[in-house]
Amino acid sequence: MFKTGKIEGVIVKNLIKFIDERGWLVETFRQDELEEQFFPVMGYISMTNAGVARGPHEHVDQADNFAFLGPSNFKVYLWDNRKSSPTYMVRQIVYAGEDAPKSVVIPAGVVHAYKNVGGKQGMVVNSPNRLFAGTGKKDPVDEVRHEDDPNSIFKLD
Repeated sequence: MFKTGKIEGVIVKNLIKFIDERGWLVETFRQDELEEQFFPVMGYISMTNAGVARGPHEHVDQADNFAFLGPSNFKVYLWDNRKSSPTYMVRQIVYAGEDAPKSVVIPAGVVHAYKNVGGKQGMVVNSPNRLFAGTGKKDPVDEVRHEDDPNSIFKLD
């Protein structure tokens, strides 16, 4: 059903670890390297257990800016669900994490999921361009969840 390829608007960037005697540092985003529409307004960190997937889901208005740094490695699944996109119905897979640190900017309308495939707990940082549930957490959550739909076309392998 889906074609394999690169999805228009998804930005995948290799992240560089700056290492010294104290440990390491990674810049997860820089305003001078992002289009203004993707500027973060909040940030959070999640830990995902080995073998566990989060998603698939999508946002109507929000763009996510994930950073996969480790520990562990992730398989990131992306499906272009934007009918007006030239890459509509394209599926893209990105491997990211401890062995290949990356940031992945995911525009609204691109369904996404990630699975921890690295055999240990893994951390993911997200800096989305919209506040979760709006100012004061008073608005509906901008999320269309597909993971509990047994008839979903968005399948992880």
